[in-house]
Amino acid sequence: MDVSRETDAMLARYADLIAKWNPTINLVAPGTLPDLRYRHIDDSAQLFTHAAPKSGSWLDLGSGGGLPGIVIAILGRKQSLPVTLVESDRRKSAFLTTVRRELQLDNVTIKPARIEQLEQGQFSFVSARALAPLKDLLPMIAAQLASTGEAWLLKGRTWQQEVEAARATWSFDIETYPSITDAESVAMKLRKIEPNA
Repeated sequence: MDVSRETDAMLARYADLIAKWNPTINLVAPGTLPDLRYRHIDDSAQLFTHAAPKSGSWLDLGSGGGLPGIVIAILGRKQSLPVTLVESDRRKSAFLTTVRRELQLDNVTIKPARIEQLEQGQFSFVSARALAPLKDLLPMIAAQLASTGEAWLLKGRTWQQEVEAARATWSFDIETYPSITDAESVAMKLRKIEPNA
């Protein structure tokens, strides 16, 4: 991933914070820590690369340790991309608050709430990583996404089965991009998400 020296330093500082907090709060699988930058940060960054946001607002559902939301916020900070992170786990919310403060991410808002409790939104972009099957995610996304917005998801090896299952109750336009970190996974863009009549 080609980024400025300043951005690279911020991503490295974020990785350090994950490594520091991970023994106390399980933010990422411990076995992935040695390859944290590639497995988690670069993986998250590909959503920003594909979405290429020029303006608008971004909502990250089930942010956990901030993947991909914090990465999106770091990459989007120069264009004042406001990023809202939703995380119901209080300890993980505390971690996100620490990251926001230490990295001075003024474009980040943290909502320590359950996704189902959010008021309806009009976000330009909605993201999620390792949160739920697609059929379960779509009602949450649809409630938050503007009519012209895009949902950006990182999905693993069963993504085709997830799409097939979701189409039973939802209609949507989909584009997929091969994952840079796993040949069998994809970054997925969804638009025009609506329940089937």
